[in-house]
Amino acid sequence: MKKNKGTIRNISGQINLPGDKSISHRSAFLGSLSSEGIRVENFSGGADCSATLKCLSDVGCIVEKNHEAVTIRKDSGFKDPEMVLDACNSGTTARLLTGLLAGVDGIFAVLSGDASLRRRPMARIVKPLQAMGARIDGRGGAEKLPLAIKGVRLSGGVHTPEVPSAQVKTALLLAGLSASESTTVAECGVTRDHTEIMLDFLGIPHERNGKAVTVYPCTEVPGATWKIPGDFSAASFWIVGAALASLDGLDIKDTGINPTRTGVLGVLERMGLSPVLSNRRKWGNEPVADISVKKTFLRATEITRDEIPSMVDELPIVALAATQAQGTTVISGAGELRFKECDRIHAVAEGLATLGADIEERPDGWIIRGPSELKGGKVRTFEDHRIVMTFAIASLIAEGEVVLDDTTPVSISDPGFFSNLEKVGQGVVQI
Repeated sequence: MKKNKGTIRNISGQINLPGDKSISHRSAFLGSLSSEGIRVENFSGGADCSATLKCLSDVGCIVEKNHEAVTIRKDSGFKDPEMVLDACNSGTTARLLTGLLAGVDGIFAVLSGDASLRRRPMARIVKPLQAMGARIDGRGGAEKLPLAIKGVRLSGGVHTPEVPSAQVKTALLLAGLSASESTTVAECGVTRDHTEIMLDFLGIPHERNGKAVTVYPCTEVPGATWKIPGDFSAASFWIVGAALASLDGLDIKDTGINPTRTGVLGVLERMGLSPVLSNRRKWGNEPVADISVKKTFLRATEITRDEIPSMVDELPIVALAATQAQGTTVISGAGELRFKECDRIHAVAEGLATLGADIEERPDGWIIRGPSELKGGKVRTFEDHRIVMTFAIASLIAEGEVVLDDTTPVSISDPGFFSNLEKVGQGVVQI
């Protein structure tokens, strides 16, 4: 990436986001349990959600796609896949599919993914499913992919995951829909609640009690239609980009603003950002708004463990914002970042240090002293879409050329990211 010499840094205009990745995954999995089917507009076009659709098709579900919507429904029932199910790079696909198939009586499936996904932890899903009676085996005592799943009728029960995780919660709730009794997930922290919102919207029997959610056996999920909001995790990169480099302002349209996802907004407001949220409404019971942001003087802050679940995917771009903030920013309690598509704590620390930031890598986060004048340099992206996007945004404010070793992973969540960057960069950034 290069900046034209002498061009004033100023991204401006309008961004249209891809459909929310988390909501897209969940709509597909619930659709797989519906004879009527679930039809969704603005389904994520990213590779992760495509992996979910392919896996569901491989186990006998009907997936229909056109330029307007995606519809997912069950056919006569689930079937044994002919080949290994490939979750590619998608942890959400792997974990939710494990929960779904574990409770499909009689099915046999082997589930795997790419090299990155095969390194990611699966015990957090497998152990509670085995407590429900699931028959799952795999590498390292079923702690890593590939997994062999022999579906059985599960027993339900009460589960308290050790790590706050919406993926774990949703996997267990999906398994619980086919169990013989109620299934309760009592979390130790607040996580994104898209699954619960869908259960409400579809009228599936369930109860919420604080951080606990209970589902009851449900043999048939009702059909439905809705539109998926823009992905807030994708929006966060543009929000920070505008805060650092938008004199005229940037408008981010149709953004999902579910409060379990928007913790980064509160953090950025503490740092001095004043985003304008307008045109508030709901799509499929999910809150939606347009967000406008201008360049802002930022100050340092502290981010602790309790805040992490609502902004875990946004922490790399927050770290970039902290390099331009006045003072010392401390981010802690984010050890989960070491188990994402790559070790994001190390990847961010290495990349920002390469560009000249004053950043200290800690076991569960970073200490970042700002403001730093970022220079150019070659950055490793570790085949991680969030790292690619973070350092693409960094190129807006770096004095020299920022060279990314691989930009292709951006297709995992936001295939249109670089097209948008060229559009709003107005010649400042050349891809």
